[in-house]
Amino acid sequence: MNRIGVLTSGGDAPGMNAAVRAIVRKAIFYGVEVYGINRGFMGLINSDFVKLDISSVGDIIHRGGTVLLTARCDEFKTKEGQEKALKNLEAFGIGEMIVIGGDGSLKGANVLSKLGIPTIGIPTTIDNDIPFTDTCIGFDTAVNTVVDALNKVRDTATSHERTFVIEVMGRKSGHLALYTGLASGAETILVPEIPFDLNLVCEKIEKGYRRGKLHSIIVVAEGAADSIEVGKVIEEKTNLETRVIILGHLQRGGTPSAYDRILASRFGGKAVDLLKENVKDKMLGLINGELVLTDIEKVLATTKPLDMELYELADILSF
Repeated sequence: MNRIGVLTSGGDAPGMNAAVRAIVRKAIFYGVEVYGINRGFMGLINSDFVKLDISSVGDIIHRGGTVLLTARCDEFKTKEGQEKALKNLEAFGIGEMIVIGGDGSLKGANVLSKLGIPTIGIPTTIDNDIPFTDTCIGFDTAVNTVVDALNKVRDTATSHERTFVIEVMGRKSGHLALYTGLASGAETILVPEIPFDLNLVCEKIEKGYRRGKLHSIIVVAEGAADSIEVGKVIEEKTNLETRVIILGHLQRGGTPSAYDRILASRFGGKAVDLLKENVKDKMLGLINGELVLTDIEKVLATTKPLDMELYELADILSF
């Protein structure tokens, strides 16, 4: 192993920079050169490579986003695009890759592996929907960002005696909604994994109102329902003033938490170790505090289940 490449792909997540920093500095410790690929898989196709050194990754551990930039690239899904990427890697003498990102990025990592480039995947997404790891880089920061927003919303909700419907990210998974809803004491959490009846949601809101509650917070995962419609139905059925807030991309930004910085550093450093040991086609994960390895193809073929025990607890505590 003489020269490795690293890229960040898909949606950005706090902690990506900490992972890049760890990869570069651990590789240099071993005497290995590192090239950063700008703009993810698009950079592979466009030969947008930059040599990284210790100074390149100085003062980035605390920064959100990704210094390598990120982009989505449909061209890499084609045979022609993959051949361009492989040709560029060979031209630069890059023999191994580390891919930082979510499920789409892991699909790209799997392609690189099949093209003969030993690749390690690092799960990084605020959705936390990657299986075979308890948590992904960025999730902890996003949870804290959303909870902070919900705390502020609760202040105004109480003052005006309103119901608030808050939409959070997560695509087709409800992990972010569940954790933020539980941590903020939301009255109801709507997630894609569990069917719900808005009539029952409204009954719960009215029951709380009758016993003296001044407000209600409903957390909706973006893949569970149209939050605007949910707000309309709640207001019509309860006759209580209801507002809808879509938190959007602010959930992705911000300084990564200490937990995410440490997790990213562990993943990044270990990824270099694995390539040095000729391990390939694996995704790193963290289970019960221990680093684990899983075949990337197995990861892609598996859906991460929602923690039903946690969901039931949140439901019980919300009354």
